[in-house]
Amino acid sequence: MALNDRRRFEFVWDAGALAAAFGVTREDVREYLTDGRRASFMVERRLKALLGWQLAPSEGAAFDLRDRQGGLWEVRSITESGVYFTPSNQVGSGRSFDKAAYMRKLGALSGFILTDIVDFPTVRCFRIDVDMVLRWQKAGRLGTSARVSRTRFLTDLAKDVS
Repeated sequence: MALNDRRRFEFVWDAGALAAAFGVTREDVREYLTDGRRASFMVERRLKALLGWQLAPSEGAAFDLRDRQGGLWEVRSITESGVYFTPSNQVGSGRSFDKAAYMRKLGALSGFILTDIVDFPTVRCFRIDVDMVLRWQKAGRLGTSARVSRTRFLTDLAKDVS
């Protein structure tokens, strides 16, 4: 089965080689690549290479990757605190959940690639179609602001990703 057809896959970075290339420690590399805000740039490029997809034209685009059929995908990091499905501008201190904007976002996407960066250098990936996110939302399996903890994702929702 081709990687593009798989819903679950993983990749492993060579933390020692990265540390040597940057002249830092392995722990420095680990700290950097387990922070979702920092890791996303490199993870998106690694997924581009693995899947043969295209990057969005800019960091400010409403998506991260375009598949071979033209579908738009958002890449999200699963961190110790969890993962969210809302537009990025709704995440952070002082920001609030806007369900209408969230639904518009889902309407524009084919899905999400969730990357569990907590166990770096191994990064587990889950390709999730937007229809699955909508089913989870309707069933009340996502939080009220379309966010779920890492534990809940891995022990409950990930079972739906086969």
